[in-house]
Amino acid sequence: MVLFLRTIFHVDMDAFFVSVEELFDPELKGKAVVVGGQRNERGVVSAASYEARKFGVHSAMPLRTAAKLCPRAIFVDGHPERYREYSERAYRVLSSFSPLVEMASIDEAYLDMTGTERLHGPPLRAAHNLHQRMKSDTRLNCSIGIGSSRLIAKVSSAKAKPNGVLWVVPGQEARFLAPLDVRDIPGVGKVTEQNLHALGIQRVGDLGRFEDSFLEQHFGKWGLALAGKARGEDAGGWFDNEVGADIDAKSISHEHTYNQDTGNAEQLESTLMRLSEMVGRRLRESGLHARTIQLKLRYKDFTTITRAHTLPAPTQLDTEIFEQARALFRKNWRKGGEVRLLGVHASSFERQPDQGDLLEGARRERWKQALSAADRLRDKFGESSVALASGMKGSFRERIHENPAGLPGKTRKP
Repeated sequence: MVLFLRTIFHVDMDAFFVSVEELFDPELKGKAVVVGGQRNERGVVSAASYEARKFGVHSAMPLRTAAKLCPRAIFVDGHPERYREYSERAYRVLSSFSPLVEMASIDEAYLDMTGTERLHGPPLRAAHNLHQRMKSDTRLNCSIGIGSSRLIAKVSSAKAKPNGVLWVVPGQEARFLAPLDVRDIPGVGKVTEQNLHALGIQRVGDLGRFEDSFLEQHFGKWGLALAGKARGEDAGGWFDNEVGADIDAKSISHEHTYNQDTGNAEQLESTLMRLSEMVGRRLRESGLHARTIQLKLRYKDFTTITRAHTLPAPTQLDTEIFEQARALFRKNWRKGGEVRLLGVHASSFERQPDQGDLLEGARRERWKQALSAADRLRDKFGESSVALASGMKGSFRERIHENPAGLPGKTRKP
């Protein structure tokens, strides 16, 4: 019996946001750099240079905490348009090596390289060539993990950083994983890690001491997935689809955290309009219509509420998204209460909207054409180049937001 083995690459751009910023300001090279905002602002770190990471700075850390850990760090506002442009460039390089490419985020991707040996050579040679092409075409470095599964490829790329290549030879998957901390398994967070430690499971290899049934008893289906992952398998929980499979986003959302809490109703509703524009744009990019709109509202004391409403007909229009978000806001906001964060979330997607009333349909079509024209202007001149009047007072610098609908390869669909 001949076993069919796949060859999967995981390509991870090294310190992507920081590296792109260095292209525009070479003086940043070799310095501690934090991308995502200024040191005295609210919000979180989007990326940190390797020099900043030495001080304990990492992504998702509050900017103010990063400033305390690394006082000499250079803080840089993010430039989402730049990152999208260079992500597209990286995607074009990846697509020239395999037709099966899946962008997992704006700066990482999986490639199914199975069967490409005659064209690109054995795995290490192909990875070397990919390294060179990525550097020449984008001026950016990447790390490449190679394995017989996506899990192995992802874990090995992390161990290859920065700017390296690591190939786990088929048959050596369990041996490679065994000494690693259980936290190195994608999907294992702090809570799961603590629960595993409580059972005496510190390393991935420790999972092999227990029967699958024992792990299932303690962790449910995730326990069975963990048992498979310890063997190097793509055993559910992050890896349920094939590389390159056309998987729609489950939700699209945008949030804004104010640098200073505000109870100004006009400003808050204007921010909701801007967030609704951003969500609507992503819906149109992916050819999706949302039936459920959700509001996220966080007060000064961090009390957070979420409220959702299901529409009678799905939409991708900024104005209709805003109407629902505003209605939820007015119904749930404590008048005068100072707000720290607002968010608009769309889900329950459909490809084709209901036809409905012809006159109403004609009105919506005119709005769609107008908003699509605005999208094209934003593509050309930037996100802030066009805005509906009601959202202008709520304008804010776009946070770096990784949105599945906006990733390279996620083309607009009819």
